[in-house]
Amino acid sequence: MKRTLNCNGKLFILEEPIVMGILNVTPDSFFDGGKYSSNNEIVAQAGKMITEGATIIDIGGQSTRPNAQTISIEEELTRVIPIIELIHKEFSETIISIDTFRSEVAKKAVGAGASIVNDISGGNLDERMFVTIGELNVPYVLMHLQGTPETMQQNPTFENVVKDVRSFFLNKIQLLNEAGVKDIILDVGFGFGKNTSHNYSLLKHLNDLKIFDLPIVAGLSRKSMINSVLKTTPANALNGTTVLNTIALINGVTILRVHDVKEAKQAIELIKQYHAAN
Repeated sequence: MKRTLNCNGKLFILEEPIVMGILNVTPDSFFDGGKYSSNNEIVAQAGKMITEGATIIDIGGQSTRPNAQTISIEEELTRVIPIIELIHKEFSETIISIDTFRSEVAKKAVGAGASIVNDISGGNLDERMFVTIGELNVPYVLMHLQGTPETMQQNPTFENVVKDVRSFFLNKIQLLNEAGVKDIILDVGFGFGKNTSHNYSLLKHLNDLKIFDLPIVAGLSRKSMINSVLKTTPANALNGTTVLNTIALINGVTILRVHDVKEAKQAIELIKQYHAAN
């Protein structure tokens, strides 16, 4: 799929799978919370991910792990805006994504240098989000979330998870189009209000989303759907992450959202070679 994304005035041609590197500036994210606190550490990590092949750096200031506590808008802004400004200054050609479900944070983040909004709630946690994205004219990552980060893993239930997520996208895409949003990226939300069985059903049927003719991002990195099967922890779930990233690529994913850029980039290169073979 060849698609042009308007990233805050910069046209980016998405013609092969790319990597979105995760940069959490939170003290409590499930894997890297509190890992990068000083400006030097943040710049070093961003530089490492870019050198290893990340096209997008996704910056988040609100942890969305299960049972995460919601912080104030002011606290989120205090965490992310200086970091976005710093990364934008140091790596001006790199696309920055803001991981937020708040329209006010999205607006100020784009003003500071972000050019994609990654919303885990699909607009459900802020009724102003879709209108704001339309006004900002930036790409929007539309993710499916059942419940909220505080409640999402309390017995998640679906009639048919693949059909339900597809119906969610159908409805939300229409609303986004009505709000003037031109560039939409889909994310099924692995681990967000789904159990292990739900997650693997969605992974297996990612190709079903091709009916929307939109880019798809997969956030599988070091998640519980790996650890629950392999009896690993996030710290030693890299191999499992690479396996699932590879399956996602085969099933049509365009963007891998990961903590470990080098390994994701290698998976992309190998899958490209696989698809090119006779």
